[in-house]
Amino acid sequence: MIPAPNLKSSQQGIVILEAMIAILIFSMGVLAIVGLQAAMLKNTVDSEFRTDASYIAQQRIGQMWTDPANLASYVQAATAIPELPNGTLAVTQSGTQYTVTVTWQQPGQIQHNITTTANINGG
Repeated sequence: MIPAPNLKSSQQGIVILEAMIAILIFSMGVLAIVGLQAAMLKNTVDSEFRTDASYIAQQRIGQMWTDPANLASYVQAATAIPELPNGTLAVTQSGTQYTVTVTWQQPGQIQHNITTTANINGG
């Protein structure tokens, strides 16, 4: 009679292998969540800068609308603005059309800009 193989000895180490695979899958999930959070933070900061730039441009257009007698004094070359990283504000004129351009650049990123155009009669 041939003895039956010992089933207990053939399955040793299976539990530890299953545990290691479970830890690997869990770790990949945690790393994915951390990556998503980092991307979310970057997009939030970018959104904040876009909002600030839009506000600055609209504020300048508003100042020009309320002071049409001095429109020529608002035309300016790129001037530094401290609200944005490496930010500049420029106002150009073409007839009655005024263009306000706000640019900014975060370290290691590409340059962004917001351009607002308005027709203002006066001055």
